[in-house]
Amino acid sequence: MKCIINRRAKFSASHLYWLPELSEAENVEKFGACARAPGHGHNYVLYVYMAGELDEYGMVLNLSDVKHIIKQEVTSQLDFSYLNDAWSEFQETLPTTENIARVIWQRLVPHLPIVRIQLFEHPELWADYLGNEMEAYLSIATHFSAAHRLARPDLSYEKNCEIYGKCARPHGHGHNYHLEVTVKGEIDPRTGMIVDLGALQKAIDDYVVEPFDHTFLNKDIPYFAEVVPTAENIAVHIRDLLQEPIRELGAELFKVKLVESPNNSCEVYGTQLEKTLSNGKLNEQLLVRL
Repeated sequence: MKCIINRRAKFSASHLYWLPELSEAENVEKFGACARAPGHGHNYVLYVYMAGELDEYGMVLNLSDVKHIIKQEVTSQLDFSYLNDAWSEFQETLPTTENIARVIWQRLVPHLPIVRIQLFEHPELWADYLGNEMEAYLSIATHFSAAHRLARPDLSYEKNCEIYGKCARPHGHGHNYHLEVTVKGEIDPRTGMIVDLGALQKAIDDYVVEPFDHTFLNKDIPYFAEVVPTAENIAVHIRDLLQEPIRELGAELFKVKLVESPNNSCEVYGTQLEKTLSNGKLNEQLLVRL
């Protein structure tokens, strides 16, 4: 029987986004505040996912051994370090979140049956790496607050109540929505980035957060005048709003996750991935891992 297990580890480190071949003005323009010397730090949280068959003792791997390997190969070397100087790989490609995840994979894969590395720079920014050369995934989390009413305009109040329950009440209700946007792309061999992080954040703010925040979705967002703003429909609309702006930044929108409440959430995927899924050709492990 095959299982995927994961082990969490932590390290604290600083880094600087700075390319010596660029002028100071060019570095500041490209990397913003991240180019300020002597750098800045994060409390990184690392998840190492491993796959294998259960042994006679009911384990994929002995987690004590896994802990030792991760400490020896990664955390003891990176904890309280200046990442730019910690490993030679970061002399060639900057220690961005996505590139750190890639290099950690390279350091661990000779020792462990890894299927995924996930690295959180902080709770609202993390990267996933699946071992596919320079391909990686970067996720941003944000939020907006909005009200909505679940009711189809072509149905009676009684019928809407039958379908949507309390959510059909005429004056609506509100949520503090948690939004996660995951993009996919190739890590630039010099900057370490799959996308300009500031530009990605701005696109999410401009197309979603600012227009949606503190609105009554049914009345303030034209799309929802005729479309019921369920969490699923909101996520699909966000996907459609962001797909082209993210493509213009040189990345691909992979996934939108919308958490309406601690009890309700939904995920939708980029349209190209959705087409693959509908054709039954999607690698199921990809969805499991991400």
